[in-house]
Amino acid sequence: MTDKKKLGRNQKDSQDDMVNLVDNIDRDDDLKFNRRAFLKTAVGASVALGLATVPFSVRAMLGFAEDDFERTEITKMVNVPKGSSITFNYPTDKDPAILIHTKAGEWLAYNSACPHLMCPVFYEPEKEELVCPCHKGYFDLHSGQPMAGPPQRELPLIEIELDNGVVYAVGRKIRHG
Repeated sequence: MTDKKKLGRNQKDSQDDMVNLVDNIDRDDDLKFNRRAFLKTAVGASVALGLATVPFSVRAMLGFAEDDFERTEITKMVNVPKGSSITFNYPTDKDPAILIHTKAGEWLAYNSACPHLMCPVFYEPEKEELVCPCHKGYFDLHSGQPMAGPPQRELPLIEIELDNGVVYAVGRKIRHG
């Protein structure tokens, strides 16, 4: 076969390929499924998902509790003399907590799992502070804020009520500030 015949055959094959290619393109699909339409849909879906989370973000920023805690009896007040503490679990049996009756007569309760590595936190009555012995973490008794050591977050406060000589846990929250 001569070069001229080969060239003619290649041109004819190329023309046939172009005809087949043009026949395979559906212009409606091209307009419907192009990049711009895809990006508009992706951006629209992202905005819709972002707006859907706004009510939850506002609720969290305003400090509304997600959980409704039941009023749970901790102990009778006579069982915890001034300058002592007891441990209990709240809001579930897997959440360790500590109830403190300070030397001044205040009643305080905190989640007793250190936020650093979840070691137990104890009340030190002589110094009136909360101590995590695992890594020498110290927390302020009245705020739960870390004072020394590796913990960076405060201990969650457990809200309590005193009623007819009984101490009740009624909620749990993290103070800010």
